[in-house]
Amino acid sequence: MSKAPPLLPAETLFRMVRLARRDGIVVLGLSGSLAIASAALGDYGGALVGVVIAGAGVFELHGATLLTAGKAQGVNWLVGSQLYLLVAVLGYVFWRLQAYDPEWVKQFTAPMLHTAEMQAKLEEAGATDADMLRMMRLIYHVTYAVVAILTVFYQGGMALYYHRRRAAVTAALGEQGEGHL
Repeated sequence: MSKAPPLLPAETLFRMVRLARRDGIVVLGLSGSLAIASAALGDYGGALVGVVIAGAGVFELHGATLLTAGKAQGVNWLVGSQLYLLVAVLGYVFWRLQAYDPEWVKQFTAPMLHTAEMQAKLEEAGATDADMLRMMRLIYHVTYAVVAILTVFYQGGMALYYHRRRAAVTAALGEQGEGHL
């Protein structure tokens, strides 16, 4: 089985711009929507985090626009957007882990845990409310740990992807002169 030849620089540039636009729109749309939802629910800290994360989408879209305009510094914006998003999400995860509130968990889970059916199952299993709160704390921490790990791999991988294609993008832009994509 033969190995496929490397992509031409122009194709690499085209694919990178397409990916950056899609990723930027997704980041901006999701984080903007979550910011609005958080604000509507009175979670102004969460809304602020959503706006901060939306900035990464804006930076990525700006990088794609610069590349489309034939400016190689767009790659810097793409790499930077991923590193910015990485730091923003890890900061959010750290904040949420530090702000764990068992009373909020009780209030949040009460409708699910205090039904007659659920109480019967808990009694049958010999689990107490304290056991359930410990389990909820574990789930809370594991969930945020998974978010942190996935973020490191995904955003780190995206930053590396953009960085490793810098030479091909510069070559493609050099071939085009100051033209547009």
